[in-house]
Amino acid sequence: MAELLSHVINVVGPVLLCALVGYILALSKSPFDTKVIGALVSKVGYPTLIISHLSQHHVAFGSFLYFMGAAATVVALFGIIGFIFLRIMRLPYRAFLSPMMMNNVGNIGLPVCLLAFGDQGLTYALGFVVVVLVAIFTIGMWLPSGEMSLKSLVSQPVIYAVIIALYLMGSGMKLPGMVNQAMSILGGFAIPLMLITLGYTLATLNIGSMLRGTYLAAFHAVMAICVALVLVPVFGLTGTERGVFILLCLAPVSVATYLWISIYQEDYAADVAGMILVSTLLTIILLPLVLTFWI
Repeated sequence: MAELLSHVINVVGPVLLCALVGYILALSKSPFDTKVIGALVSKVGYPTLIISHLSQHHVAFGSFLYFMGAAATVVALFGIIGFIFLRIMRLPYRAFLSPMMMNNVGNIGLPVCLLAFGDQGLTYALGFVVVVLVAIFTIGMWLPSGEMSLKSLVSQPVIYAVIIALYLMGSGMKLPGMVNQAMSILGGFAIPLMLITLGYTLATLNIGSMLRGTYLAAFHAVMAICVALVLVPVFGLTGTERGVFILLCLAPVSVATYLWISIYQEDYAADVAGMILVSTLLTIILLPLVLTFWI
């Protein structure tokens, strides 16, 4: 039991400490440009991390695509269940459905999966991240704005990074040594910056009324547990695949969805901010339990 507890602490502890750095920076009012950092992560960090890591062939190409299919099923089910719930509660789906559908699999999921399952876990996690990123830059923007456009998607470097990485995986090719080293260095800053930004963002969110955000976050957590319980046997996931899948299903509401809500659904931005904060706190409580008793 002591060994298991030590493992849980070694997985969750570093993630919380890195996020705490961002939280302290916010409280001390230190200069921190989230737009610049976000652009670096999305346009440089994510793409190079995806290419450098997936090109190492830590998992079979077919298994990776299969896992992406399972991740897409999660997003779709979250959307269907979330839509029904919001209609029952008579809440506007344009404001709350995208946060209900998309988890914070980047800031929270990647480091936890890396620490819990090593390089193989990170590879599977990247498959889930790709699916959610595509959803964020399509559905995540289309729902709040009420407009459908592919411009935002095709302008994202991560899409082309995925195409390159899938080609490398499928063909068995590897990057030239110098290029691979450069990609590894650039991709290496993505996870630390994501965690620091997460802590900073949570400290500066205008959370407003917490009541609605709290029960929406609680429903999201229950929904995630139920979906994970159903889909793990449906897809026949075992070992590392199973562990990564469960962890990412239970990841908190994506912070990235807040951007579009604050722009296009301003009246509900405080509720969504509260949902993100409570969901993140719930995940911090759930992760040690999941790592101890479920995975």
